[in-house]
Amino acid sequence: IELKSGVLNIFLKTGIVFTQVDLWLGLSYCDGKWNKVTVNKEGSMVSASMNELREQRLEPRVQQLKVNSPIYVGGIPPEIQNFYKELGLEQGFGGCMKDVKFTRGAVVNLASVSSSAVRVNLDGCLSTDSAVNCRGNDSILVYRGKEQSVYESGLQPFTEYLYRVVASNEAGSVSSVWTHVRTRESVPQNVPTPSRVHSINGYSIEVTWDKPAGVIGVIEKYILKAYEEDGPNVPITSAELADTSMLTGILTGLHPFTNYAVTLTACTLVGCTESLHALNISTPQEAPEDVQPPTAISFPMSLLMSWSPPKTPNGIITQYTLYMNGVPIYCGNETKYVVKDLAVFTPHQFLLTACTLAGCTNSSQVTLFTAQLPPSRVDAPVLTVLDSRTIYVQWKEPVEMNGILDRYVIYIANNEQNFTKWNVIYNSTELFLDFTIEQLFPGTEYLIKLAACTGGGCSISEASTAVTDESTPEGVPAPKTQSYSSDSFNISWTKPEYPNGVITSYGLYMDGVLMQNSSQLSCYAYGLAPWSLHSFRVQACTAKGCALGPLAEARTMEGPPEGTVDVFATVDGSKEVQLKWLAPNKPNGKLTYTVLVTGLFYADQ
Repeated sequence: IELKSGVLNIFLKTGIVFTQVDLWLGLSYCDGKWNKVTVNKEGSMVSASMNELREQRLEPRVQQLKVNSPIYVGGIPPEIQNFYKELGLEQGFGGCMKDVKFTRGAVVNLASVSSSAVRVNLDGCLSTDSAVNCRGNDSILVYRGKEQSVYESGLQPFTEYLYRVVASNEAGSVSSVWTHVRTRESVPQNVPTPSRVHSINGYSIEVTWDKPAGVIGVIEKYILKAYEEDGPNVPITSAELADTSMLTGILTGLHPFTNYAVTLTACTLVGCTESLHALNISTPQEAPEDVQPPTAISFPMSLLMSWSPPKTPNGIITQYTLYMNGVPIYCGNETKYVVKDLAVFTPHQFLLTACTLAGCTNSSQVTLFTAQLPPSRVDAPVLTVLDSRTIYVQWKEPVEMNGILDRYVIYIANNEQNFTKWNVIYNSTELFLDFTIEQLFPGTEYLIKLAACTGGGCSISEASTAVTDESTPEGVPAPKTQSYSSDSFNISWTKPEYPNGVITSYGLYMDGVLMQNSSQLSCYAYGLAPWSLHSFRVQACTAKGCALGPLAEARTMEGPPEGTVDVFATVDGSKEVQLKWLAPNKPNGKLTYTVLVTGLFYADQ
């Protein structure tokens, strides 16, 4: 069905039979009023009528019409139009429709049954100002000249106009068909302030308004906006209402107990206009949201409870209620409370309730513990000597833990340091009850004590004593020798670096011969030859055996040479004499020689 150049065209294609009905209308329909169009097919008869005008056509070959596809009103999509190029369909319908119905059917509300719409206004036409401008005899000359395009201004918004072009020369003229266009709407003017606003609850309000007056065009939608008073000039929330027949809307997403300024915005396809003034409203209080559970500073027998106001109070907080293990223990407006007379490291369930005049909200439940203390008593460890370098340590778990056991620590000291320096030899969170101490010194007395630790600190036991088995000494030092005469030595030495037990005796070897065996740390050797070389070695002994230290060598001091020096002289010419001599029998040190010559010598020239 197509309305073109004053003719209502009906095209019907069933199978291979094509039927066309043309109803001449002229400009009778262009009067600014509603026109009733009826298209009818009964058997082989196809007819079309508008108001009092009617046209029909008999086509015996026409087949029964069965519709099993979508029905397009006012135009068809481009992707569908490509399949029906033979119909020569032009651009979509420009105008208004209402009360569309089919045979044996009810009136169709296009707004509710349509599956899609493209640039379609579904609320009817509002203006009849175009009636006088589309009558053929009342046409106005817009342009005369030789150009093939013209721009016309000063038209009315949202008004339909008919245009045609007359081409003329000296022999005559020819006219085009009438082409209809509609100007675009204008932006709405004088949008009123909402007439009434009332709260549904703290989160939503119902807004009522009057229809804007003097709108030229179709109102596409209304927009409600809410601004916080004294806040940024940006709406907190907004709602778009496409059903413009309704003058009441719901605005959600508000915050309870907040002052808002509500405005109305009306929109056409061209643009939107917001009301110059706003209607103020205060949302009521609601129950708080995001109530945070209480926190606590833990002490061994008390808890200092504290809490923050709800992140979203939704009103004025009138009361807090603190529950411990399901029993209320505090009611009031404070945000701190001390819970006393509790057991050490004991769990308790806490929950906080915050209330406004509108209601109360609970926080999530939280479990809080009183603080830990060190264990009440730690028994001394049991020590077992395995060999000369190993002690096996065992202990028991403390009876009163006073918290969560975190670690065990073993301290050790020995008699070499007079038990004044304690070293940590074991520190582990692996809660074993034994430990083997290795790489100890043989024959050494050790003090060992145990510490058990919780989150509240550590308790240390009394010390247990153990002595490792003795072994042969290690690190026997080399002796130190000092000669103060040409025939004797003073020899001294220190204790072995690792005695590995009780030293029973020291032996001193000189030139491989044991010359002293006692508990002394020094020896005097005499009756030696001057400048004589000797070797010394110290031996240290325990009950388990003896060990030798490194060898040291030293010489006695020098003495005067003993014996005679035999000199041999040989004359070498008139001015030279060659001297040779033999060393004395006992040099008694490093020798130096001095030659004395007496007689006459030639003077230097």
